Amino acid sequence: MANNALVSRFLDVHSLTNVNESTIRKLQGAPPDEFGVKQLNVLYNRAADLWFCFLEAPSRESVEKHHEKYNVKCDWITEVQTLV
Repeated sequence: MANNALVSRFLDVHSLTNVNESTIRKLQGAPPDEFGVKQLNVLYNRAADLWFCFLEAPSRESVEKHHEKYNVKCDWITEVQTLV
């Protein structure tokens, strides 16, 4: 998105069940989707069954729609600020 003033950053977490590293790699390199959501980074811990997404998005609702599109349930979503 061209206007960074309209973009917020979010962190979410969900289960890794039925998700493989190939899918994670595809999401990591994907351009912003139709909801304006862009994956900045993906972190995961297979042993703990946790997958974290660090995203840029116009709103929390857009993050929810982004995950619904992939049939991924978020356990939580929070808006975050970064120093860089």
